[in-house]
Amino acid sequence: MNLSSVFSQLLVIATALLLAPLLLGWVNQWRAWLQNRSGPGLMQPYRMLHKLFNKESVMAQTASPLFRFAPYAIFGCLLLASAIIPTLSTDLPLANAADAIALVGLFALARVFIALAAMDIGTAFGTMGARREMLVGFLAEPALLTVVFVASFIGGSTALTTIVESVAHREFAIYPSLVFAGIAFTLVALAENARVPVDNPATHLELTMIHEALILEYSGRHLALLEWAAALKLFAYSAVGLALFFPWGIAAGHAPLAMLYALPVLMIKLAIGGFLLALIETFAAKMRIFRVPEFLASAFLLGVIGMLTHILLGA
Repeated sequence: MNLSSVFSQLLVIATALLLAPLLLGWVNQWRAWLQNRSGPGLMQPYRMLHKLFNKESVMAQTASPLFRFAPYAIFGCLLLASAIIPTLSTDLPLANAADAIALVGLFALARVFIALAAMDIGTAFGTMGARREMLVGFLAEPALLTVVFVASFIGGSTALTTIVESVAHREFAIYPSLVFAGIAFTLVALAENARVPVDNPATHLELTMIHEALILEYSGRHLALLEWAAALKLFAYSAVGLALFFPWGIAAGHAPLAMLYALPVLMIKLAIGGFLLALIETFAAKMRIFRVPEFLASAFLLGVIGMLTHILLGA
Protein backbone atom coordinates (compact mmCIF):
# COMPACT_ATOMS: atom_id res chain seq x y z
CA MET A 1 0.00 0.00 0.00
CA ASN A 2 1.57 3.26 -1.14
CA LEU A 3 0.64 6.89 -0.71
CA SER A 4 -1.15 7.02 -4.06
CA SER A 5 -3.52 4.17 -3.15
CA VAL A 6 -4.30 5.75 0.23
CA PHE A 7 -5.07 9.06 -1.49
CA SER A 8 -7.31 7.27 -3.98
CA GLN A 9 -9.27 5.57 -1.19
CA LEU A 10 -9.69 8.87 0.63
CA LEU A 11 -10.92 10.41 -2.63
CA VAL A 12 -13.60 7.70 -2.90
CA ILE A 13 -14.72 8.33 0.70
CA ALA A 14 -14.79 12.11 0.19
CA THR A 15 -16.76 11.63 -3.03
CA ALA A 16 -19.38 9.57 -1.22
CA LEU A 17 -19.67 12.06 1.65
CA LEU A 18 -20.03 15.06 -0.64
CA LEU A 19 -22.13 13.59 -3.45
CA ALA A 20 -24.68 11.79 -1.24
CA PRO A 21 -26.51 14.97 -0.11
CA LEU A 22 -26.16 16.39 -3.62
CA LEU A 23 -27.84 13.31 -5.11
CA LEU A 24 -30.68 13.66 -2.60
CA GLY A 25 -31.11 17.35 -3.49
CA TRP A 26 -31.03 16.51 -7.20
CA VAL A 27 -33.82 13.93 -6.80
CA ASN A 28 -35.95 16.29 -4.70
CA GLN A 29 -35.51 19.12 -7.17
CA TRP A 30 -36.44 17.02 -10.19
CA ARG A 31 -39.40 15.60 -8.31
CA ALA A 32 -40.63 19.14 -7.62
CA TRP A 33 -40.11 20.22 -11.24
CA LEU A 34 -42.04 17.21 -12.54
CA GLN A 35 -44.91 18.16 -10.22
CA ASN A 36 -44.87 21.80 -11.42
CA ARG A 37 -43.51 23.06 -8.08
CA SER A 38 -40.53 25.29 -7.42
CA GLY A 39 -39.24 22.93 -4.73
CA PRO A 40 -36.15 23.16 -2.53
CA GLY A 41 -32.78 24.19 -3.92
CA LEU A 42 -30.12 21.74 -5.00
CA MET A 43 -28.02 22.58 -1.92
CA GLN A 44 -30.88 22.26 0.56
CA PRO A 45 -29.60 18.95 2.08
CA TYR A 46 -26.28 20.63 2.90
CA ARG A 47 -28.06 23.54 4.56
CA MET A 48 -30.24 21.14 6.55
CA LEU A 49 -27.20 19.19 7.76
CA HIS A 50 -25.42 22.41 8.74
CA LYS A 51 -28.46 23.58 10.69
CA LEU A 52 -28.89 20.27 12.51
CA PHE A 53 -25.20 19.99 13.45
CA ASN A 54 -25.41 23.43 15.07
CA LYS A 55 -28.50 22.54 17.12
CA GLU A 56 -28.54 21.00 20.56
CA SER A 57 -29.28 17.28 20.73
CA VAL A 58 -32.21 16.60 23.08
CA MET A 59 -32.87 13.08 24.34
CA ALA A 60 -35.46 11.38 26.49
CA GLN A 61 -34.54 10.59 30.06
CA THR A 62 -35.09 6.87 29.41
CA ALA A 63 -32.59 6.80 26.53
CA SER A 64 -29.90 4.15 26.92
CA PRO A 65 -26.28 4.32 25.66
CA LEU A 66 -27.43 2.31 22.64
CA PHE A 67 -29.72 5.17 21.62
CA ARG A 68 -26.77 7.59 21.74
CA PHE A 69 -24.37 5.24 19.96
CA ALA A 70 -26.72 4.09 17.18
CA PRO A 71 -26.41 7.17 14.88
CA TYR A 72 -22.62 6.86 14.83
CA ALA A 73 -22.80 3.10 14.15
CA ILE A 74 -25.35 3.54 11.35
CA PHE A 75 -23.34 6.34 9.76
CA GLY A 76 -20.15 4.27 10.02
CA CYS A 77 -21.75 1.18 8.44
CA LEU A 78 -23.09 3.10 5.47
CA LEU A 79 -19.89 5.10 5.02
CA LEU A 80 -17.90 1.85 4.97
CA ALA A 81 -20.37 0.39 2.49
CA SER A 82 -19.92 3.43 0.24
CA ALA A 83 -16.12 3.16 0.58
CA ILE A 84 -15.84 -0.47 -0.56
CA ILE A 85 -18.11 -0.09 -3.61
CA PRO A 86 -16.01 0.44 -6.77
CA THR A 87 -17.40 3.83 -7.74
CA LEU A 88 -14.25 5.40 -9.20
CA SER A 89 -11.73 2.55 -9.34
CA THR A 90 -11.46 -1.22 -8.92
CA ASP A 91 -7.91 -1.11 -7.51
CA LEU A 92 -8.18 0.37 -4.02
CA PRO A 93 -6.91 -0.66 -0.56
CA LEU A 94 -10.42 -1.75 0.48
CA ALA A 95 -11.03 -3.65 -2.78
CA ASN A 96 -10.40 -6.99 -1.06
CA ALA A 97 -13.30 -6.26 1.30
CA ALA A 98 -15.65 -5.35 -1.55
CA ASP A 99 -17.66 -8.56 -1.40
CA ALA A 100 -21.30 -8.24 -2.38
CA ILE A 101 -22.51 -10.52 0.43
CA ALA A 102 -20.50 -8.51 2.98
CA LEU A 103 -22.10 -5.37 1.56
CA VAL A 104 -25.56 -6.82 2.16
CA GLY A 105 -24.41 -7.59 5.72
CA LEU A 106 -23.41 -3.96 6.28
CA PHE A 107 -26.83 -2.78 5.15
CA ALA A 108 -28.44 -5.32 7.49
CA LEU A 109 -26.24 -4.23 10.42
CA ALA A 110 -27.25 -0.60 9.95
CA ARG A 111 -30.91 -1.68 9.87
CA VAL A 112 -30.56 -3.60 13.14
CA PHE A 113 -29.02 -0.59 14.88
CA ILE A 114 -31.73 1.82 13.75
CA ALA A 115 -34.50 -0.62 14.69
CA LEU A 116 -33.05 -1.19 18.17
CA ALA A 117 -32.61 2.55 18.68
CA ALA A 118 -36.21 3.22 17.60
CA MET A 119 -37.52 0.69 20.13
CA ASP A 120 -35.18 1.87 22.91
CA ILE A 121 -37.32 4.82 24.03
CA GLY A 122 -40.49 2.76 24.01
CA THR A 123 -42.73 5.13 22.04
CA ALA A 124 -45.56 3.76 19.92
CA PHE A 125 -44.32 5.37 16.69
CA GLY A 126 -40.74 4.16 17.15
CA THR A 127 -41.84 0.59 17.80
CA MET A 128 -44.20 0.69 14.82
CA GLY A 129 -41.46 2.02 12.54
CA ALA A 130 -38.98 -0.61 13.78
CA ARG A 131 -41.42 -3.43 13.06
CA ARG A 132 -42.10 -2.14 9.58
CA GLU A 133 -38.40 -1.61 8.89
CA MET A 134 -37.55 -5.17 9.91
CA LEU A 135 -40.44 -6.48 7.81
CA VAL A 136 -39.08 -4.66 4.77
CA GLY A 137 -35.56 -5.88 5.57
CA PHE A 138 -36.55 -9.53 5.94
CA LEU A 139 -38.22 -9.43 2.54
CA ALA A 140 -35.71 -7.21 0.72
CA GLU A 141 -32.48 -8.98 1.70
CA PRO A 142 -33.30 -12.33 0.01
CA ALA A 143 -34.28 -10.44 -3.16
CA LEU A 144 -31.04 -8.45 -3.01
CA LEU A 145 -29.04 -11.66 -2.59
CA THR A 146 -30.63 -13.16 -5.72
CA VAL A 147 -29.50 -10.07 -7.64
CA VAL A 148 -25.99 -10.52 -6.24
CA PHE A 149 -25.97 -14.19 -7.26
CA VAL A 150 -26.99 -13.35 -10.82
CA ALA A 151 -24.13 -10.86 -11.10
CA SER A 152 -21.72 -13.34 -9.49
CA PHE A 153 -22.68 -16.01 -12.04
CA ILE A 154 -21.62 -13.68 -14.84
CA GLY A 155 -18.51 -12.37 -13.09
CA GLY A 156 -17.49 -15.72 -11.60
CA SER A 157 -17.12 -14.19 -8.13
CA THR A 158 -19.06 -12.32 -5.46
CA ALA A 159 -16.33 -9.66 -5.32
CA LEU A 160 -17.70 -6.41 -6.73
CA THR A 161 -14.38 -5.48 -8.31
CA THR A 162 -14.23 -8.80 -10.19
CA ILE A 163 -17.83 -8.41 -11.39
CA VAL A 164 -17.15 -4.86 -12.60
CA GLU A 165 -14.01 -5.87 -14.48
CA SER A 166 -15.72 -8.91 -16.02
CA VAL A 167 -18.79 -7.04 -17.29
CA ALA A 168 -16.91 -3.91 -18.37
CA HIS A 169 -14.34 -5.78 -20.45
CA ARG A 170 -16.83 -7.97 -22.28
CA GLU A 171 -18.44 -7.07 -25.57
CA PHE A 172 -21.59 -5.03 -25.10
CA ALA A 173 -24.54 -7.39 -24.89
CA ILE A 174 -27.92 -7.44 -23.19
CA TYR A 175 -28.03 -10.40 -20.82
CA PRO A 176 -31.62 -11.53 -20.09
CA SER A 177 -30.57 -12.57 -16.59
CA LEU A 178 -29.21 -9.08 -15.88
CA VAL A 179 -32.44 -7.52 -17.16
CA PHE A 180 -34.47 -9.49 -14.61
CA ALA A 181 -31.88 -8.77 -11.92
CA GLY A 182 -31.90 -5.05 -12.77
CA ILE A 183 -35.67 -4.79 -12.37
CA ALA A 184 -35.48 -6.72 -9.10
CA PHE A 185 -32.69 -4.45 -7.85
CA THR A 186 -34.74 -1.35 -8.67
CA LEU A 187 -37.67 -2.64 -6.62
CA VAL A 188 -35.39 -3.51 -3.70
CA ALA A 189 -33.63 -0.13 -3.85
CA LEU A 190 -36.97 1.71 -3.72
CA ALA A 191 -38.02 -0.27 -0.65
CA GLU A 192 -34.68 -0.09 1.16
CA ASN A 193 -34.40 3.67 0.72
CA ALA A 194 -37.99 4.35 1.82
CA ARG A 195 -38.97 5.83 -1.52
CA VAL A 196 -42.33 5.86 -3.29
CA PRO A 197 -44.23 3.51 -3.71
CA VAL A 198 -43.12 1.80 -0.47
CA ASP A 199 -42.69 4.92 1.66
CA ASN A 200 -42.84 8.66 1.10
CA PRO A 201 -39.98 10.61 2.72
CA ALA A 202 -41.84 13.89 2.18
CA THR A 203 -44.75 13.01 4.47
CA HIS A 204 -45.06 12.49 8.22
CA LEU A 205 -48.31 10.53 8.40
CA GLU A 206 -48.22 8.26 11.43
CA LEU A 207 -50.07 5.38 9.79
CA THR A 208 -47.90 5.18 6.68
CA MET A 209 -44.38 6.32 7.53
CA ILE A 210 -41.47 3.92 8.06
CA HIS A 211 -38.20 5.85 7.98
CA GLU A 212 -39.56 8.96 9.67
CA ALA A 213 -40.99 6.89 12.53
CA LEU A 214 -37.53 5.42 13.17
CA ILE A 215 -35.83 8.79 13.67
CA LEU A 216 -38.72 10.62 15.33
CA GLU A 217 -36.98 10.83 18.73
CA TYR A 218 -33.67 12.16 17.43
CA SER A 219 -32.59 15.78 17.14
CA GLY A 220 -29.49 17.90 16.65
CA ARG A 221 -26.26 16.23 15.57
CA HIS A 222 -27.72 12.73 15.99
CA LEU A 223 -30.53 13.52 13.56
CA ALA A 224 -27.98 15.08 11.19
CA LEU A 225 -25.95 11.87 11.20
CA LEU A 226 -29.06 9.79 10.49
CA GLU A 227 -30.14 12.06 7.64
CA TRP A 228 -26.62 11.98 6.20
CA ALA A 229 -26.61 8.19 6.58
CA ALA A 230 -29.92 7.98 4.68
CA ALA A 231 -28.35 10.01 1.86
CA LEU A 232 -25.30 7.73 1.93
CA LYS A 233 -27.57 4.69 1.67
CA LEU A 234 -29.23 6.12 -1.43
CA PHE A 235 -25.79 6.88 -2.87
CA ALA A 236 -24.55 3.36 -2.02
CA TYR A 237 -27.50 1.64 -3.67
CA SER A 238 -27.10 3.87 -6.72
CA ALA A 239 -23.38 3.06 -6.85
CA VAL A 240 -24.05 -0.69 -6.53
CA GLY A 241 -26.57 -0.54 -9.36
CA LEU A 242 -24.11 1.35 -11.57
CA ALA A 243 -21.28 -1.06 -10.70
CA LEU A 244 -23.33 -4.18 -11.44
CA PHE A 245 -25.24 -3.07 -14.53
CA PHE A 246 -23.39 -0.04 -15.95
CA PRO A 247 -19.73 -0.46 -14.95
CA TRP A 248 -18.27 1.47 -17.87
CA GLY A 249 -16.17 4.50 -16.95
CA ILE A 250 -14.72 3.05 -13.73
CA ALA A 251 -10.91 3.28 -13.65
CA ALA A 252 -8.95 0.03 -13.61
CA GLY A 253 -6.10 1.47 -11.49
CA HIS A 254 -5.71 3.90 -8.61
CA ALA A 255 -3.90 6.58 -10.60
CA PRO A 256 -5.28 9.99 -9.54
CA LEU A 257 -5.69 11.17 -13.15
CA ALA A 258 -7.70 8.09 -14.10
CA MET A 259 -9.95 8.55 -11.07
CA LEU A 260 -10.43 12.24 -11.84
CA TYR A 261 -11.62 11.15 -15.30
CA ALA A 262 -14.00 8.61 -13.70
CA LEU A 263 -15.50 11.25 -11.37
CA PRO A 264 -17.47 13.23 -14.01
CA VAL A 265 -18.62 9.93 -15.55
CA LEU A 266 -19.94 8.88 -12.15
CA MET A 267 -21.70 12.22 -11.68
CA ILE A 268 -23.37 11.96 -15.10
CA LYS A 269 -24.61 8.43 -14.34
CA LEU A 270 -25.87 9.51 -10.91
CA ALA A 271 -27.65 12.50 -12.47
CA ILE A 272 -29.44 10.22 -14.94
CA GLY A 273 -30.30 7.75 -12.18
CA GLY A 274 -31.59 10.54 -9.94
CA PHE A 275 -33.82 11.83 -12.72
CA LEU A 276 -35.25 8.34 -13.32
CA LEU A 277 -35.90 7.94 -9.59
CA ALA A 278 -37.76 11.25 -9.51
CA LEU A 279 -39.74 10.13 -12.57
CA ILE A 280 -40.75 6.88 -10.85
CA GLU A 281 -41.78 8.71 -7.68
CA THR A 282 -43.81 11.22 -9.67
CA PHE A 283 -45.89 8.67 -11.58
CA ALA A 284 -46.11 5.99 -8.87
CA ALA A 285 -48.63 6.06 -6.03
CA LYS A 286 -47.87 5.24 -2.41
CA MET A 287 -49.06 1.70 -1.74
CA ARG A 288 -50.61 0.49 1.47
CA ILE A 289 -48.27 -1.13 3.95
CA PHE A 290 -49.85 -4.59 3.62
CA ARG A 291 -49.06 -4.55 -0.11
CA VAL A 292 -45.32 -4.16 0.49
CA PRO A 293 -44.71 -7.94 0.94
CA GLU A 294 -46.26 -8.55 -2.48
CA PHE A 295 -44.06 -5.81 -3.95
CA LEU A 296 -40.87 -7.34 -2.54
CA ALA A 297 -42.01 -10.88 -3.36
CA SER A 298 -42.16 -9.74 -6.98
CA ALA A 299 -38.55 -8.54 -6.69
CA PHE A 300 -37.49 -11.90 -5.23
CA LEU A 301 -39.31 -13.76 -8.00
CA LEU A 302 -37.62 -11.65 -10.68
CA GLY A 303 -34.24 -12.34 -9.08
CA VAL A 304 -34.91 -16.09 -9.07
CA ILE A 305 -36.02 -15.93 -12.73
CA GLY A 306 -32.75 -14.15 -13.51
CA MET A 307 -30.78 -16.93 -11.79
CA LEU A 308 -32.69 -19.66 -13.63
CA THR A 309 -32.27 -17.81 -16.94
CA HIS A 310 -28.51 -17.74 -16.53
CA ILE A 311 -28.33 -21.37 -15.37
CA LEU A 312 -30.54 -22.72 -18.18
CA LEU A 313 -29.57 -20.39 -21.03
CA GLY A 314 -26.11 -19.27 -19.94
CA ALA A 315 -26.98 -15.64 -20.64
